[in-house]
Amino acid sequence: MLNTVFLHQLKLIISMKKIELGKSGLQVSAVGLGCMGLSHAYGEAMNLKEIEDVIMKAIDLGYTFFDTAEVYGTESDPHHNERMLGEIMGSIRDKIVLATKGGIRFGDNDSESATHPLITDASPASLRYSLEGSLRRLKTDHIDLYYQHRIDPKVEPEEVAEVMAEFIKEGKILSWGISEANEDYLRRAHAVCPVAAIQNRYSMLARWHESLFPVVKELGVGFVAFSPMANGLLSGCYNAQSQFDLKTDFRAFMPQYSKESFEKNQSLFNLVNHLAVQYGATPAQISLAWMINKGIIPIPGTRKIARLEENAGSANIEMTADELKRIDTALDGIEMSEVFGGSKIIK
Repeated sequence: MLNTVFLHQLKLIISMKKIELGKSGLQVSAVGLGCMGLSHAYGEAMNLKEIEDVIMKAIDLGYTFFDTAEVYGTESDPHHNERMLGEIMGSIRDKIVLATKGGIRFGDNDSESATHPLITDASPASLRYSLEGSLRRLKTDHIDLYYQHRIDPKVEPEEVAEVMAEFIKEGKILSWGISEANEDYLRRAHAVCPVAAIQNRYSMLARWHESLFPVVKELGVGFVAFSPMANGLLSGCYNAQSQFDLKTDFRAFMPQYSKESFEKNQSLFNLVNHLAVQYGATPAQISLAWMINKGIIPIPGTRKIARLEENAGSANIEMTADELKRIDTALDGIEMSEVFGGSKIIK
C-alpha cells in the first residue's frame, strides 16, 4: 500500500510544512519524531549507527522536531536515548527543535509486565539535577522545549513554573511544557510562566484529552500528541498473531494488542481503511492527518526508514472542518477495545 502514496512522500522529501508551537515562537515540523522507541519500550535498544541512520534520514525528509527524555533507556543504560542523540547532535543541533523531559524515574518492576511503574519527583532540586544531566548527555548548552514529564502531586504547579522560569532566565531552556497535563494544573502553571506546549496521549483510541482543546487554544499553548497511532496499532502493520518480546516490548502487555481486541476494533479498522482509500493514503497517514488538521502535532516513533517517509507524508493530507467532524462523529459511534493508558504512577 505504500506505493499508492509515493507522490505524497516525494513531495515531502522536498519540504515539510512548519507549524508554530502554540505562541512559543518555536517553528516545528508538522510531524515530529518521538525518539523513545529507538532505545526503550519497543524491543532491544538500537545501536548508535542505527539511530544515526534514522535521525539523519528524518532530517532529509524535513523533520525538525525531535522528542526524547532522560528515562528513555535500558536497565543497564537508563539514559541511552539522550546519550545516543548527544553523539549525533553536533552536525544537526542548529537545524532542529529539541525536546526532552525530567521529573520522573522508573520504580522497581514487581510484575510480569515489561513496563515499570513511574515515580514522580518535580521538586526544584530534582528538576535542576535532571536538566543539568540532560544538557551534558545531549552535549548542548540549551534545550528548546523542556517538559515536566508527569504531574507530581507533591509539588504545586506554581512551584514547578517558577523553576522553569529560572531555567529560561539562565538560558538553559527556551520554553517549557507539561506532559499529561490537566486543565487546572495547566492554567495555574501558565499563570506563573507561560507554557509553550502540553504533550498528552492522543489517538483515535485515546480521545480523553479533547476537553483541553479549547483551553490550549485560549491560552496559546501547543498540543503535542504522543502515541498518535495507539502505540502502532493504527498503522495497519499488526494483527492478532503479532508477538512481542515479553522483556523489552511494552506492546506484549497492552490491551489493544490482545487477540480479542483485534476483533473488537474491526469497525475502527474498517473506518480507517475506508478513509485511506478515500484520501489515497495509508491507515497510518490517516491517523496522523486527522490530528494534524486539528492543529495537533503528532510525534510518532519508528525504527524504519519506510515508516519515516510514510508518516511524513501525512502532513500533505488536507481535511476540512466538516470532514473532521464527520470522522469524529463516526468514531463516537464505534465500539473499541481498551487502550494502554500509561505506566502506573507511584504517588
